Amino acid sequence: MPSYAKIAPMAGHSKWKNIRIRKGKQDALRGKLFTKLSREIIVAARSGGGDPATNSRLRVAVEKAREESLPKENIERAIKRGTGEIEGVNYEELVYEGYGPGGSAVMVEVFTENKNRTVADLRHAFTKCGGNLSENGSVSWQFKHVGQITLKKEGLDEEAVTLDALDAGAEDVQFDEEFCYVETAIENLHTANDALEKKGYRGEEVGLIRQATNWATPEAEDFPKILKLLDMLEDLDDVKETFINVEIPDEMMEE
Repeated sequence: MPSYAKIAPMAGHSKWKNIRIRKGKQDALRGKLFTKLSREIIVAARSGGGDPATNSRLRVAVEKAREESLPKENIERAIKRGTGEIEGVNYEELVYEGYGPGGSAVMVEVFTENKNRTVADLRHAFTKCGGNLSENGSVSWQFKHVGQITLKKEGLDEEAVTLDALDAGAEDVQFDEEFCYVETAIENLHTANDALEKKGYRGEEVGLIRQATNWATPEAEDFPKILKLLDMLEDLDDVKETFINVEIPDEMMEE
């Protein structure tokens, strides 16, 4: 079952992120993580208003920020910047596409206030790792854009959660050793999450992902370069999420 850097095909890449954190990068990543969380709050508040009770995307962003110990004043300031109560940077949500090592396809979601800088940083990362930044539409056909709610599998009854998820409007439910992945249509993500929360489920991750539908098969020597590319992209402040159509063996991620 393809698992790139999350654990199941639906799941994107959080497994890889979690391994990076466990390997001792917490302190180095925390400042960048706070930046990314603040930008998500700003954009969510700008698009749907500053009240988490009526803005599901903002509620999810704030909850995640709290879980990661983003200070309360940072959260409040980010909301006010999003709503325009205080002056702030106007971030754009953009998606870039590229080819990674071994014929892999990569999609990168960003928040940026300076597209020229962002493109230069992305191009540098791709080129340094043997890939190249490409035009819109070049690789996006190899992914589907869907909503995903990730639940911890421990303590869940698979049949019950599947039925509850489908009743909530989910389109698919998958399990692996650690997690349950609930897939929804983009427009139904927060409605489904709200319905599951009312039934006592709490999502570890709630958001939109780009799920690979066409998987690349790089050679063994390509994987170190792929992992280097993912690391370089993740370390860019402008990058929100990265998606790739490659299954990376667990032992290579552990290394």
